[in-house]
Amino acid sequence: MMLAAIPSPSQNVLEIGPLTIHFYGILIALGVIVAIVVSRQRYVRFNGDGQLFEKAAIWGVVIGFLGARAGYVATHTGRFFGDDFRPWAVFFIWEGGLALYGGLLVGAITIIYIVRKHNGDVFAIGDATAIGIPLAQAIGRLGNYFNQELFGTPSDLPWAIIIDPSRRPPEYASFETFHPTFAYEALWNVLILVPLILFLERRGKLAKGASFGVYVAMYALIRFLMELLRTDTTFRFVGISRNGWVSIAAIVFGLGWIWYTQRRAEKRTLVGSPTFFSPQPATMEARGPADSEADGATS
Repeated sequence: MMLAAIPSPSQNVLEIGPLTIHFYGILIALGVIVAIVVSRQRYVRFNGDGQLFEKAAIWGVVIGFLGARAGYVATHTGRFFGDDFRPWAVFFIWEGGLALYGGLLVGAITIIYIVRKHNGDVFAIGDATAIGIPLAQAIGRLGNYFNQELFGTPSDLPWAIIIDPSRRPPEYASFETFHPTFAYEALWNVLILVPLILFLERRGKLAKGASFGVYVAMYALIRFLMELLRTDTTFRFVGISRNGWVSIAAIVFGLGWIWYTQRRAEKRTLVGSPTFFSPQPATMEARGPADSEADGATS
């Protein structure tokens, strides 16, 4: 028997005179701002050029949004070109519908291109965004709450979310409460993923570039688990959705990237050019784990 449940918002817009503001859009914008501010500070701390980061980030966000929307539309064509024929709605981002993996891939390629073109540090910029991006994702997932979307299968847990009848999948129309998978993902990012990366960095356990790999692998893990619960998928192969398979590939890539960057750092350390993180300010040279332990720099 269900003892409690989280109610959904009564509305997802704020109307000020003739102006209609969507909470989803506000939260997405806030997430972008947080990601840029946090990532820029980290990139500068890693001895990067703040102005270069801003330029790359702005283009990465703009083109990344296009990639995210294109990825969603490509896998949800029925929403725009089916019985409810609304092809113009592909531009209505405030209604929800951004393919995160598509946005990350296109945005990352854009940023890498710009950073390499201006002789920036691609490894450092990846590590800089390893904290900013999951924070932005956590904020953006609150927008899914206001839109009553991206929830999971029916649940009677105390933290299950009440979904309006018009928002429920036809096969679950008789159920009232569902797993808030968007909240699970947000909490994972804030309470586990980000603290883990910061802890490993402070302990000098990660080589330059490895933080990004930890982010990719850890986020892909929670995303894979949430894909097993989500009800909005339009295609499954052996019980796993498209994004589930992409998550598996991302986990493999993330782990492989961690291995590569760690080995790369070990080899460079042997020739006197350590590339492990140091908890010291950016003005200090990066040092290997052995040096940090020698003078008690790590904590």
